[in-house]
Amino acid sequence: MTGTARCGLPRGSALTTRPFPSLYPILDYACVFPHGAPEPQARWNHLQSLARELTAAGVTLLQYRNKLDDDVLVAQDVLALREAAPEMTLVLNDRPALVAATGCSGVHLGQDDLSPAVARALLGPRALIGLSTHNDEQVRLATLQPIDYIAIGPVFRTLTKSDTSPVIGLEGVERARALTALPLVAIGGITLENAPSVYDAGADSVAVISAIFGPDRSPAHSAKDFLQIFK
Repeated sequence: MTGTARCGLPRGSALTTRPFPSLYPILDYACVFPHGAPEPQARWNHLQSLARELTAAGVTLLQYRNKLDDDVLVAQDVLALREAAPEMTLVLNDRPALVAATGCSGVHLGQDDLSPAVARALLGPRALIGLSTHNDEQVRLATLQPIDYIAIGPVFRTLTKSDTSPVIGLEGVERARALTALPLVAIGGITLENAPSVYDAGADSVAVISAIFGPDRSPAHSAKDFLQIFK
C-alpha cells in the first residue's frame, strides 16, 4: 500500500498539488464531548489540543462535524481549530456559508444538504467539496456534480450515526470504485483491523471517527497507527 491516495484531484481544488490523503479523520463534536458542552474556553482548548496532536501525528486533512450547535458556536470552534492547525486542510461538515469566514478549505455535503452546484457557486473553484453517497445510483449522479471527492458508506455497521443507510460492505466500495475516477473516501465502521481491506477494495482514503476520537483513545496514537498501514 502507498501512503497517499491513487487518484488525484480535479484542477482548481484545494488539494490539486497533493494526492488525496489516505486518512480522513472526522472530528465529531458529539463524539469528542459525549457528556455535553464544557465551559467555552475549555471546549476550545480541547479542540485546539486535538488539532495539534493530529498535526504532529502526520494528519493533513480533518473534517469538523457539529450537528448540535448553531452557526455562531460552530464558527468559533472552527476558528479555534484553524488557529491551532494553520496548515491543515480543514473541511466543515455542511454549513457552506461558514467556510470562507472561518478559513476552511471546503465543505462536505450530505444527500439532503445544499446541492454541490450551489455550494460551488458560493465557494468558488478552489474550494474542496465532497459529497456523501450510499449506493451505486448516488455515486453515478455524484460524478456529474462539481465536486472533488466522493464519500461512500457505511461500509460496515456504525454506532456513530443513528440515521445511517444500509451497509454496503466491501462489495459496495468495489462497485463505487468502478463507477468513478474521483477520489473515493470510504466511511462507516472502519477500524484499524479492517482498514486495509477497505483500501484494497478500492478506497483512496478511509474516514474515521470513533476509532480515533472514541472514549479511552489517544487521537495522536490512533492516527499514527492508521497512517502506518498505508506506508
